[in-house]
Amino acid sequence: HKMSARIFPSHNEKGNHTNGTNGNTSNSNSNNANDNASEATPLVLLQVAGFLRHELPIRLAHRIQDLSRVPLLAQMPSVQQVKDLYTTSFLEILSTTPKVISTFDEERNFARVLEHIYERHGSVLVQMARGAFELRAAIREGALLPGDDDGCEGEGSKLPAVEEGELKAGRDAVEFELMESTHAFLDRFYISRIGIRVLIGQYLSLRQPPVESYVGIICSRTSPYEIVKRAIDDAAFMCTRKYGDAPEVIITGRLDMTFPYVPTHLHYIMLELLKNSMRATVEYHGIDADYPPIKVVIADGSDNEDVIIKVSDEGGGIPRSNMKRIWSYLFTTADPEIQEGMVAFNENVDHSIDSPLAGLGYGLPISRSYARYFGGDLSIMSMEGYGTDCFVYLTRLGNTREPLPI
Repeated sequence: HKMSARIFPSHNEKGNHTNGTNGNTSNSNSNNANDNASEATPLVLLQVAGFLRHELPIRLAHRIQDLSRVPLLAQMPSVQQVKDLYTTSFLEILSTTPKVISTFDEERNFARVLEHIYERHGSVLVQMARGAFELRAAIREGALLPGDDDGCEGEGSKLPAVEEGELKAGRDAVEFELMESTHAFLDRFYISRIGIRVLIGQYLSLRQPPVESYVGIICSRTSPYEIVKRAIDDAAFMCTRKYGDAPEVIITGRLDMTFPYVPTHLHYIMLELLKNSMRATVEYHGIDADYPPIKVVIADGSDNEDVIIKVSDEGGGIPRSNMKRIWSYLFTTADPEIQEGMVAFNENVDHSIDSPLAGLGYGLPISRSYARYFGGDLSIMSMEGYGTDCFVYLTRLGNTREPLPI
């Protein structure tokens, strides 16, 4: 599927385009009324609804099948709940909407169905994180053997009770985080989830009154500088709340540049990177130290393929042996008891400064999925004993293909 700013997509909480996190800036050279606001006609909405009525059941069915087959993780109660949720949404679309949406009344009813589905799926990230926690606990207690993750449709190996005491501490910390088929599944699942929410979110946003510089949830003049500034404020709030202080952040580069993008996606990515950099800097240098500043560089040029944002810190870096694990959905440094408290917290939003996902090991891989969904990427280079450089590559929307998982 080719990306199109006309109909294609994520959901920016309906009617929430004008708040501080949208990163929209008012450039004096944008006086074209057609560029400032785009209102979808009823015919366009009918066409988009027809596409989604065909497309969404297919995507949901693939994820239901995937959730049933993933080794080990499929047995976890929270993952089974997610599968039930996807099944409910799949059946709701098939049973309450016609196969071909041909009237405006049918389109309005279809929109109501999708609003319910969008809200219903709001807690999926936390539920899947809870499923990963349940899998960790099962392995730690000896109920499952992680080494049996060979990609088959097995249910994992049950350990006889006599062997439970023979499990060595730390065994799951190595094998569990590196289970390839489980990680491949989670990559597929989250890319697909982003796509589903982008499609539904764009459609529902197109049905709202037009907002300046927006087509649905896509802002034609997204300002990386404005988004970084707000991400700094949010990250500093989180850091100060935990440690009592936060490092300074210096922004340089193309501060005046704007480009078409989904502001909420970029805000999530930048918040995650800045939060990690602040935490690493404070923990490496100690409380009440004279912290070296974190540096953010925004790079863009007329011949550049991407808009690139670099976040550099002097927070001690990451050991080379841990570099693979930072991209794991299953790796976390959180204490099991702390993690248990986090997954017990039911949050129905994807991400926020109060999100329980902050300590669940999901931040970096989810951020990379957001970047990759629109054709970009996220990479990290680290110098152990000094600091870390993170590079965010963002493709201007309009000519990239959606990375649909099978």
